[in-house]
Amino acid sequence: MPQTTTDFATGTDRDGVPRRLDPTLVLLLALTAIKLLLHLVVNAGGGYGIFRDELYYLACASHLDFGYVDHPPLSIWILALLRALIGDSLFALRLLPALAGAALVFVTGQIAREFGGRWFAVTLAALCPLVAGEVLAVSSTWSMNIFDHLLVAVVFLLLVRLIERGNPRSWIWIGALLGLGLLNKVGVLWIGLGVFLGILLSRERRWLATRWPWLGGLLAAVLFSPYLIWNATHEWAHLEFIDNAVRGKYSGLSATSFLSDQILIQNPTTLLVWTAGLLWLLFSPTGRRYRPLAWVWLTACLVLMANGHSKASYLSNAYPALFAAGGVAWERWITRRSLRLVALFTVASGIGLAPLATPILPVETLVAYSQALGVAPSTDEGHELAALPQHYADRFGWRAKAEAVATVYHSLPEAEKGRTVLFGANYGRAGAIDYWSDELDLPPATSNHNSYWWWGPEPSEAETAIILGGDRDRLEQLAHQVEVAGFASCRWCIPYERDLPIYVVRGFKVPLESLWRELRHYD
Repeated sequence: MPQTTTDFATGTDRDGVPRRLDPTLVLLLALTAIKLLLHLVVNAGGGYGIFRDELYYLACASHLDFGYVDHPPLSIWILALLRALIGDSLFALRLLPALAGAALVFVTGQIAREFGGRWFAVTLAALCPLVAGEVLAVSSTWSMNIFDHLLVAVVFLLLVRLIERGNPRSWIWIGALLGLGLLNKVGVLWIGLGVFLGILLSRERRWLATRWPWLGGLLAAVLFSPYLIWNATHEWAHLEFIDNAVRGKYSGLSATSFLSDQILIQNPTTLLVWTAGLLWLLFSPTGRRYRPLAWVWLTACLVLMANGHSKASYLSNAYPALFAAGGVAWERWITRRSLRLVALFTVASGIGLAPLATPILPVETLVAYSQALGVAPSTDEGHELAALPQHYADRFGWRAKAEAVATVYHSLPEAEKGRTVLFGANYGRAGAIDYWSDELDLPPATSNHNSYWWWGPEPSEAETAIILGGDRDRLEQLAHQVEVAGFASCRWCIPYERDLPIYVVRGFKVPLESLWRELRHYD
């Protein structure tokens, strides 16, 4: 019988005979759709409101540049385009993270298919990013993180195809994606180092004798260069930011907590999957062919541990290859009946733990649910917490702050308003003022925090400042008159954001522009 070839675009063989859908692909698409639907339902807010960092990223999108103090520019450029096209409502703001999270599920399953996995391997691989708490969380708000996960996952997929098919031009695509990844988040540097070491320490080192990986590396460097140039022209702000964060808010983290938290943020159930995947890639006769992917995870892990104060989430982008390999390993190691039990257990754990990572439950119900599970609120930054973990608490109170500032601002005499600057003591407070500035008829805010420091204040004749939060004793050192004109309160926000005083400060002892360098605060 003559062989036929398949036309995937039309759904028929090229001789015109209809082909059957691949049931494994159908199942993978179904899991992808579930992931997308979950976030489309919950990401519109559900009473939780906009997240602190989203306010800052929107402010960054209003100040387009080749870099920012705490992150590269790619996600901000995308956000600016998105905002121009569909606005900055909560649904609009979180649409692309939801789509990227769904795509991550699909790509992870595809890696398992490339490994030779059948329906169970693909299902288990795709379930892992669907139930992992870290992925659920970063798919729920705008940030660079979910795009980081997706770009690295596609790099893994291309590496597998490079090993399988040996197409040298794959290196150009790998280099392009690593470059875009670096332009999105600097931590992709450790992924790139892992790719190099993985190739060097495997039989794939033959590629290093060709021009292709070097061309890919050069392309990555060119794509990343705008952020390097920005830093060189901005006093290497990102390096100062990292140093301050390590010595400050992340000083309580350790290499031990970094490793133990991997289990928590990836969902404890997936531990059996990704550890099996690591072993399969390193030692299995069939898996060792793809050992470079294991070296990527190991390299990133060791670098981050050596730092001593790394957040566990910094390694999250390196997991898709281990999830996929683990799915294949379990498919080959256990019986079909046991496979079903593993899948059901993974699904059950995902359902049970999902409310802790993405806002499925109303806030009062969430608090009761967390208490019933015995899960205490947590943060990587060492802040005092109340009923909610930081990634939920930071979704409350921002509009109330902006409205309280507006009340004070509009109480000023008209002649004074034109000489008044609005100041937020961190980028969340300043970002809240900016986000609702049109609606509340407010001038732009300024702050000394991270990239806000570079944006202001504009040289002016400012004689008055309305300051949201801050230390009164410090303010009295800087100005002749400091008056508490109001308070901004909220119930569920993080404790240091509750009951903030709103100061009206008049008569600066030194012009604000002259004080600005002294006030700079990166963390």
